[in-house]
Amino acid sequence: MARPRLESQQVEHRRVVVKLGSNVLTAGTERLDVATMGQLVQQIADHHERGGEVILVTSGAIAAGRHRVGAAVAGGGSLRTRDVQSRQVLAAIGQSRLMALWDELFEQRDVTIAQALLTRADLADRLRYLNARNTLMGLLDLGAVPIVNENDVVSVEEITNSAIGDNDNLSAQVANLVDADLLLILSDIPGLYTADPNRDPTATLIERIERIDERVERAAAGTTGVRGTGGMATKIQAARTATQSGTHVVIADGRAVDIITRATSGEPVGTHFLPTGDRMESRRRYLLSGLQARGRIAIDAGAARALLAGGNSLLPAGVTSRNGDFARGDVVQIVTEDGRHLASGTANYAAAEVDQIRGKHSDQIAALLGYEYGEEVVHRNNMVIV
Repeated sequence: MARPRLESQQVEHRRVVVKLGSNVLTAGTERLDVATMGQLVQQIADHHERGGEVILVTSGAIAAGRHRVGAAVAGGGSLRTRDVQSRQVLAAIGQSRLMALWDELFEQRDVTIAQALLTRADLADRLRYLNARNTLMGLLDLGAVPIVNENDVVSVEEITNSAIGDNDNLSAQVANLVDADLLLILSDIPGLYTADPNRDPTATLIERIERIDERVERAAAGTTGVRGTGGMATKIQAARTATQSGTHVVIADGRAVDIITRATSGEPVGTHFLPTGDRMESRRRYLLSGLQARGRIAIDAGAARALLAGGNSLLPAGVTSRNGDFARGDVVQIVTEDGRHLASGTANYAAAEVDQIRGKHSDQIAALLGYEYGEEVVHRNNMVIV
C-alpha cells in the first residue's frame, strides 16, 4: 500500500534521525522506562503517518541488560558493570530485550521496525558503507523504521567513553548516510547553555547557532550525563559532522511534551544548529567529479529515457557495455551509446560482474553470478543526473 503523501504544511523536516540517549530512555533510573518510550513511539508514529521518515538511533542496551542481570542476582552477590567486558556482556543480554520492547510499542501503531547494528568500521569501509546505505534506504522505501545502535558486543569505542565512540557521533554519521533533513539529539537537558546551568545560575539557553566556533565549544565543555556515554562535547562534535553535510541539528530535552512533533514541524525547541553546507550539492559534486569516476557504463535509449524522465534506477537490462576496471562501490559515469554523459552514481556491481549481467533481466542476476547485491546496477538513491 502506498504511503501517504507528505504535505509541506504538515512538517518542516521529512527524513529525520532521532537519537535517544540512555538518560531519556531510563527517565533517570537504572532501568528502561516503558511509559517514556511509549510517548516517544507515539510521536515517531505520528510523523511516519504524515508521510515522514524516521531512523531511530537508540541507546539503552546496557541499561536493559543491567536491569535483567540485576534482577537475576538480587539477594546475593554483586554485579560488576564498570569494566569493558562486563558492559559488553550486559549489552549482549539487553540488546534483544531492548528491541523486543521497541517492537511491541511500534506494533501498537502498526509500524514495522528493523534492527541495524553498526560499528565505526562499517561506516569507514567503502563497501560496508554502501551496504548500510542501501539497506537503510531500502527500509525507508518500504515504510519501515530502522532502529540503529552501535554493536557494543564487538565494538568497545562507545562503552569505554572515547571521544569518538558514542551514539551521538554515530547518529551524525547515520544522518549523513541517509541524507537526513534533521538530526534530533534528545537527552535529559534542554540544549546548549552559555555555561553549565548546574553551576552557574546566570546560564542561558542558546537557541540558535549558525556556526560552531570556540565560543560554542567552550560552552559545551564539562557537561556530561550521569548514565550516558556522551556529554555535551560529543553532541557538539555530532552537530559539526551533520551540519557540514547540510543537515539541520537540534539538541533538546527528550522529556519535553511532544518534542519530536514540535521539532519536525519546525517549532523552535532546544538548540538549533543550522547547516553550514549544502547536502545535495556536496553529494552532486562528489559523484559528478571526473576525478572520482573509475569507469563508464553505456546504456541503451530506453534506459536513458527511464533515468532522465522517470528518475529510475539503472537496471542491467539497459546496459550495453562498460569501460574501466571499477569495483563495487566505485563511482561510475553513465553514458549513452554515443558517449554522452547522462548521470553518475555508485556501482552496485564490479566491472566484471556488469559484463556478466548486462542486457539481462534483474531476476537473472543471482543465477548468473551465484549471488546478488540488488536488482540495480546503480540505484537511484546513489545517482545524480548531469
